Parts: sequence; C-alpha cells; structure tokens
Amino acid sequence: MRTALVLTAGALALAGLTACSSSSGGGDTAAQASGKPGKITVAASDTECKVSTAALPAGTSTFSVTNGGSKVTEFYVYAAGDRVMGEVENIVPGLTRDVLIELPAGVYEAACKPGMIGKGIRNPLKVTGDAVALSEDAKLAKATADYQRYVKSQTDALLVKTQEFVDAVKAGDIDKAKSLFPIARTYWERIEPAAESFGDLDPAIDAREGDLAKGEEWTGFHKIEKDLWVTKDISKDGPIADKLMADVKKIVEKASAEKVPPLKLANGAKELLDEVATGKITGEEDRYSHTDLWDFAANLEGSQAAVSALRPVLDERAPDLAKTLDEKFAHAEDTLGKHRDGDGWKLHTELSKDDLKELSDAINALAEPISKVAAVVAR
Repeated sequence: MRTALVLTAGALALAGLTACSSSSGGGDTAAQASGKPGKITVAASDTECKVSTAALPAGTSTFSVTNGGSKVTEFYVYAAGDRVMGEVENIVPGLTRDVLIELPAGVYEAACKPGMIGKGIRNPLKVTGDAVALSEDAKLAKATADYQRYVKSQTDALLVKTQEFVDAVKAGDIDKAKSLFPIARTYWERIEPAAESFGDLDPAIDAREGDLAKGEEWTGFHKIEKDLWVTKDISKDGPIADKLMADVKKIVEKASAEKVPPLKLANGAKELLDEVATGKITGEEDRYSHTDLWDFAANLEGSQAAVSALRPVLDERAPDLAKTLDEKFAHAEDTLGKHRDGDGWKLHTELSKDDLKELSDAINALAEPISKVAAVVAR
C-alpha cells in the first residue's frame, strides 16, 4: 500500500502511469473478448465505495474505478483471509483506472481504501458459474510456473539477507544494519506481485509510518529504517526485528506454495512500475535512508521478470508489443544505470531535478506498453 507524494518528477511519472492505465485492463475490448457485457463500475469517494453490481459470472471482469473523493485511493478484490485477487493502487482524485481481475466462483469483498490506509470500505461480491481458467492455456500455465521459479530464487535470498539484517539490528551494529537494509529489501521489492497477495503480511513488513490507520502498530523494515537513520537508536528494536523475520518466513512459505495466476502476473508487472512512480522517484519509499534507487532497480527487475515469464504468449499474440517492451525496458535500465555507485546506487538526495525527470520519462515510456499486457493475456 502506497501513499502518493506529489513532487515534480513523481507527479510526472504518476500522471503518465495513470493516463495510460485507464485502459490498462483492456477496457471494453477485453470485456467483450471474455464474454462480459461491459465494465463493472466502482464509484469511490472519501466515504463510499459504490460497486455497480454485487454479483457477476465467473471468469475475467474489468473493474473501472473512478475516484470522486479528495484523497488518493486504491481498489482491491479480496478472497477469504484478505487474499488479494486483484488490485489497483494510487488512484488520484478525479481519475478513472481499470483493472482486469480473474475470479472463479466464490464469495469475495470489493474494497476501496481512501487515503490508502486501513481495511477500507468493503462490499460483498458473489461470483457464480463456471469458466475456463486462463491457466488452462498451456503457455500461460508455463508462464506461472516459470515465474514461480523466479520467486523461489528471490525468496531464498530474501530469507538469508533479512536474517543477516535482523542479526545486525539485534547486535546493535548500526553501520552493518544500514549496509544490509537496501540489500535485503532488493529481494522483497522484486517479488511484490506475489508478496502483496497475502493479507496483512505485506503492510506488517513494508508499511511506512503514514500508511497505518489509527491504532495500528508500526512494524517492519521502515520502522527499523527510521531508528537506524533518524533516532540512531536500535536498542529496543529486537522484538521488531524478530517479528520482521517471522513475517518474512510466513510470506515466503505462502509464496512458495501458491503460483501467481497469469492475469495477476500481468497486472503485477504494471503495479511494480506504479511503485516506482509513486514511491521511488519521489523519495517517499525510503525517506530516512534515501536508498530508493535500490528499490527502483528491484521493481524494474521484478516487472521485467513477470513480462519475461509471459513472453511466449506475447510473442504469439502481440509480437509488436513484445518488441516495444524490450526497447522500453532497455531504455529504462540504461537511464537508471547512469546512477550506479559501485555495487549499489546513488542516494536519492544526490539526484538533481533533471535526473528525476529523466527517470520519470523512462518509466512513463515503459508504462504505456506494459499497461497493454493484461488485455493480451485475457484474450
């Protein structure tokens, strides 16, 4: 869950991402391709979340979310246990964003989150009937299996590096913990399409101070980050570090046991770019350590891994789009690569306004074609 910070470069990136994402789910074309009568409209405000229907047939549906409120909002469809079936974040006031979500028969909740905090305003959603799952397609099934192997490689490293970070925190070694903080988070940021599926575990691990509803306890990476760089006192962070490690182990176990569905994989590639635009370019994500470019690089790599898993499908159904994605990913990587610093990255505070705008432009150029991937997968 992310709180948008409107800075010059970040606003440019968010505007580009949201402009192209009004059709990111494929719109009416995708709905017609999947046999749906049209979009399911969601009217979100600061106090309401009006979904145009409480019942729909199984299969792929397009949810079109309009934010008529004064706060940035986000939209989720939850299964039991707050398992995320689909989402769209960072919907600024006055904007409409679409998301394609595949839902088998069952009982769900559709939720809007004004201010992108808390449990949100929820509505029951019942799905009935039968539909052929997208994963029944052999190439899409292979894509989910290939991505699962990628997730496994990243979660193995996440466990190791988070344990090293936790050990340094508990030992009171501030310098070592600081050096390990962006490294451990690299593996986390690469797998967020998988990690964000599991209810409260994602915010427990990755919430920032402003992401919490009143009364919620702040835990995870960013609580320790503040103590490392601001208060410079981690003497009382042992229990928080232990909880972080326990939560990471839980999410790794869950991610290892469940494949990311094809459509969620396509949406996840786009969501990772949203993360870059609204958190990394703005400096909002790692606001105390300023190590945002580590996260930027990891989100970009994770997005590319998701698209790579889907590449056989894209080559077959939309070869021109696949070629464009290759070009735009390469351009974004080259642009980011200018800010290398040894084995890591420059601090966000070392970047000029021109640097940030150039990064924003590169992400915007990639966001437009990547917003089309979900519709291709849903054909």
